[in-house]
Amino acid sequence: MSGHSKWATIKHKKGAADAKRGKLFAKLIKQVEVAARTGGGDPDANPTLRTMFQKARDNSVPLDTIERAVKRGTGELEGVNYEPITYEGYAPHGVSLYIEALTDNRNRTGADIRSLLSKNGGDLAKPGAVAWQFERKGVVILDRSLDEDELMMVAMDHGAEDLVDEGDTWRMTCEPTDLNGLRDGLEAAEIAFSSCDLSMLPTQTVALDDSGSAKSVLNLIDQLDDHDDVQDVFSNFDIPDDIMQSLE
Repeated sequence: MSGHSKWATIKHKKGAADAKRGKLFAKLIKQVEVAARTGGGDPDANPTLRTMFQKARDNSVPLDTIERAVKRGTGELEGVNYEPITYEGYAPHGVSLYIEALTDNRNRTGADIRSLLSKNGGDLAKPGAVAWQFERKGVVILDRSLDEDELMMVAMDHGAEDLVDEGDTWRMTCEPTDLNGLRDGLEAAEIAFSSCDLSMLPTQTVALDDSGSAKSVLNLIDQLDDHDDVQDVFSNFDIPDDIMQSLE
C-alpha cells in the first residue's frame, strides 16, 4: 500500500496548487452544499456536513464562503442542485477505479468520464464491477516521526481500528462514523496530522512495477481528478516507493 499512500501525498501537494486557482475550493464548496442538502445544516446533527465543513476549513476555504454553501444546501440561498454519482472503471494494466462526482448534469459528466477513460487506455465498467474491491473508511495520515505508543493510546480511546507504517507516514483507519471523534481525540492530544478524510481503501491491489505502467495510470487518474465534477478518484494500484519518487 506504500504506493497508494504516496499518491495521497501527491494529491495533497497538488491540492495546495489547485487551491491557488480556485479548483479545490469549488469542489469543497460543492461537497458542503450536498452534505447540507441531504442531512441538514447543523454540523452537530449532520456528521457528513461536519466532516466536509472541517475539510474545507483545513484547506483554507473562508468561513463565510462555507456558511453560504451551507445555506445554499438548506435552501436559505438560491443555488445549483448538485447530485452525487459514482462511476466504476478500469485504468490501464487492470487497475480498478472508483470515481465519486457531484454534478448538475449526469449526461455531460458521464460522457466526459467515459471519454477520459477511453482516451487513456481505460474503460467504464458497470455499477458494482469494482466497488466490491474497496471499503469506505475514515483515514488519518500522520508523520512517521510521531511516537507509535502515543498514537496507539489515542487510537484505542477514540475508535481507530488500525495503525499502519507506510514508510514516511502512519496511516490510521477507523469506521466512517468514528472519524470525527478520532479527529477530536488527536486534536485534544495535540497530535498533528496531514490529512483526515473519508476514503475508499482497496481490499486488494495491482502491482505496477515499472515506470511506464505507473505513469500511464497516474496520468489518467490525474486527468480524472482535474475534472470539475469529480470529487475523488480511488484506485487499487501499488507502486514501489522508488518508482513513485522518480515520477514525482
